[in-house]
Amino acid sequence: MGLISRIFGAPTATTALGQAVVEVAGAFTPNATRRLETAQAAYLAALDEFGAEFQYLRPGRFDRLVNGLNRLPRPMLAFGTLGLFIYAMIDPVHFAQRMVGLNYVPEPLWWLLAAIVGFYFGAREAHYFRTRADALPASEGQPVATAPAPARNPALEEWRHARGRDR
Repeated sequence: MGLISRIFGAPTATTALGQAVVEVAGAFTPNATRRLETAQAAYLAALDEFGAEFQYLRPGRFDRLVNGLNRLPRPMLAFGTLGLFIYAMIDPVHFAQRMVGLNYVPEPLWWLLAAIVGFYFGAREAHYFRTRADALPASEGQPVATAPAPARNPALEEWRHARGRDR
């Protein structure tokens, strides 16, 4: 500091010069600390906004209606399939006529139906699979998974042995 203060004069001049360098550098490269602070402020503002959405616990009529509609596909498919079996036993001739009608449905439409049903049930199962893995505690009787033992490396062992002799 002695040489710099002799060149630039008083310590306040050195401080002013340092501040000027910081400001000039800030023009070329963004301030990382300020960027992190603004990102944190934006994150907290988003959390507050999302939290306000769930402030009221009681769902309205529309929410209850949508929740009810979301629960319909599985029972409808199950009871519909059972209904087809009952219909086939009660009136086999009309059931056969309806099934012949299904032969006229184009194949791409069957693929679309399979994709919709598959994605619906697949997404539900994936959701439950992901949440179930976190919720299940480890059983006392089950072995705890450990990391595999590292592979044997003869060159590394020779190097360690050579270093042991040098000491």
